[in-house]
Amino acid sequence: MNIAILGAGPAGLYAASLWKRRHPEARVDVFEQNAADATFGFGVVFSDQAMGFLNQDDPETAQAIAPSMQSWRNITLDLQGTRIEIDGVGFSAIGRLALLQLLQARAGAAGVNLRFDRQIHALDELDAYHLIIAADGINSLARRRFAEAFGTTLEEGTNKFIWYGTSQPFATLSQTFVATPEGPFNAHHYRYAPGLSTFIIECTAATWQACGFASKTEAETRAFCEGIFAEALQGQALISNKSTWRQFPFLANARWSHRNIVLIGDALHSAHFSIGSGTRLAMEDALALVKALEGEPHDLAAALQAFEAARRPAVDKLVAAAKTSARWYENFGDHMGLAPLDFAMSYITRSGRIDPARLRALSPNFMALYEAAHPAPPKQ
Repeated sequence: MNIAILGAGPAGLYAASLWKRRHPEARVDVFEQNAADATFGFGVVFSDQAMGFLNQDDPETAQAIAPSMQSWRNITLDLQGTRIEIDGVGFSAIGRLALLQLLQARAGAAGVNLRFDRQIHALDELDAYHLIIAADGINSLARRRFAEAFGTTLEEGTNKFIWYGTSQPFATLSQTFVATPEGPFNAHHYRYAPGLSTFIIECTAATWQACGFASKTEAETRAFCEGIFAEALQGQALISNKSTWRQFPFLANARWSHRNIVLIGDALHSAHFSIGSGTRLAMEDALALVKALEGEPHDLAAALQAFEAARRPAVDKLVAAAKTSARWYENFGDHMGLAPLDFAMSYITRSGRIDPARLRALSPNFMALYEAAHPAPPKQ
């Protein structure tokens, strides 16, 4: 089977590498409009659960990625200078470009034809391929071309966010919440290399407007944000890489395939960055698609239907949790009025995936502090 893959992000590269390694006789071509070393953003995170899935399903790739990762066991919340540790919530991070380069090397070694700086303008350029995997992100050519057939819905969140980096290292995945005269701000930050960290800043639309960001230059915006988060940054600068204010796009598709085209990764769905699952979803999509294609080797339509049937429940569950988390952030200023431990409990349970019973097992130190501050009423 000849396969064309649009997009050389984690979803496209991983799908290409998986299929070519398992089917060396196949022709697999990846088309990427940008250069091989081009990327936006900084680091990406994987939860311990996500790495567990990868270790189970594809230990070779997990072992290739692991040496380049930074790992930690706790989450740190800073609520206007008060720090709260939530133990036992493990994550690992890697630079987005480092991850792409590892996946590029693995795909190239398997014999995938990687065609960078090659933009596909119309899908009829790919008529020679049996299967087109659209892994070309939120602005996917294939999905836009057949938006009605896919049943695409796209809406934006109300908050504004901007994705920076910094050379300030952080011991854990951290969240800093700051009140300003213009309104509340939040920063999601974590290290992804020994001297580099991601630093995502978020605020409500009203705060963004009050700060006058619409008329600020890139340099003025960066300086303003450095002032807000001066304590967290400890004198280090913010680093820009195509860093602009955006609103998060919530993307969904009623149908995942059309004709010989299938969507995966950010071309198919989006999960709010507050739960750190976008890259995980993309790579798990690729793995599930390969399994479905191998399960129906002589019937492409059946294979694509099997992919959606098998994968959709897990995707829907995680995306729903991400939307619930995003709604919490849309009102994070209101939550900042809570006592620190109550704020931390609201934060860690925001997606609906963690209840107090699970939290006792996962984070015994935090729960001991929380329950000491909230003793059960005496029995009558």
